[in-house]
Amino acid sequence: MQYEVDVDGRARQVTVHRADGVFEVTLDGRTWRVDAAPVDATTLSLVIESGQANAASYDVGFAQDAATGLLSVRVGVAEVRIALNGRRRRRGAAANAGAGPQRIVAPMPGKIVRVGVQTGEAVRARQTVVVVEAMKMENELRAARDGVVSELHAREGASVEAGALLVVIR
Repeated sequence: MQYEVDVDGRARQVTVHRADGVFEVTLDGRTWRVDAAPVDATTLSLVIESGQANAASYDVGFAQDAATGLLSVRVGVAEVRIALNGRRRRRGAAANAGAGPQRIVAPMPGKIVRVGVQTGEAVRARQTVVVVEAMKMENELRAARDGVVSELHAREGASVEAGALLVVIR
């Protein structure tokens, strides 16, 4: 899955693949192997391999600002604010681009904890439409642009697989 993530106002290109039980994460062309394990509801323990036998361990904390929708990510004493789920797209496809329907899919396997829209409802760009819990983290899936919900496949409490179609906005 390829993402464009705003980190402290700077757009960064991030690609994430799951391979052999770990994640391969590429940030602006540089790749790391990352093993992630939940510590609690707001913290992940990451072991990051950056090359031949070089590995470092980090506890990474997350907190979402309900007013702005930004995510505060803390690594040690360093903290950055990021816009999560901004301009997410499948590699090689323009899933949310242009004037066609916007298809919102589950980014990873998880459980739907909140559905914030109904079929026929008008939505605004960046409005949260579905919240999926995965690895003890809540992932807010947002509308990329203004539109109307034409299909709603998400149901609170339901389990979903990665790539499952949740909402279509026209």
